[in-house]
Amino acid sequence: MPLLPFVLSILALLLTPGPTNTLLAIGGAAQGFRRALPLVAAEISAYLLVVTPLATVAAGFLTAYPMVAIALKACSAAWILFLAIRLWLPQRQDLGSVSFRSVFFTTLLNPKAIIIGLVIMPHGTLFEIAGSLALFAVLILFASVSWLLFGALGLGRVQSVAPSALRRVASAVLLGFSVLLASSLIA
Repeated sequence: MPLLPFVLSILALLLTPGPTNTLLAIGGAAQGFRRALPLVAAEISAYLLVVTPLATVAAGFLTAYPMVAIALKACSAAWILFLAIRLWLPQRQDLGSVSFRSVFFTTLLNPKAIIIGLVIMPHGTLFEIAGSLALFAVLILFASVSWLLFGALGLGRVQSVAPSALRRVASAVLLGFSVLLASSLIA
């Protein structure tokens, strides 16, 4: 794929609201931009951990065994549902509960990673796709910092005035993503 369509395709996926971006925005709102920066490393490492093997070896495997891809989607829907419930529960009054671990596992199970690894990323040996992986990491950095800034600057004021309302809205958004993902398993 030529460079411009590659960059635009990746950015379109990474900037689209989703479970990881929801957590990044919440983390930015609750912790502030600088304190939430480690969440960026969680997203980059998780995406690379999924996309690299997909682009180098697993594409043929998932094509041959579609049930594995379905199982990954089911795990993803369950994880996002778990996060939604955790945010909704009253004992989670602070939004600071967005952790490196929650962003890492949410990104690891994010269907966007499968799309990037199987459809957008070139396939080949690690040496052959190293440049594309490096560019992908830079694009993740841009997108995740954008979502952190949105949270810190845009949602930070809402969080300070109505933390419970923001937590409930974020929970509902995550629940919606979980339901959409689970419904795609039925279709």
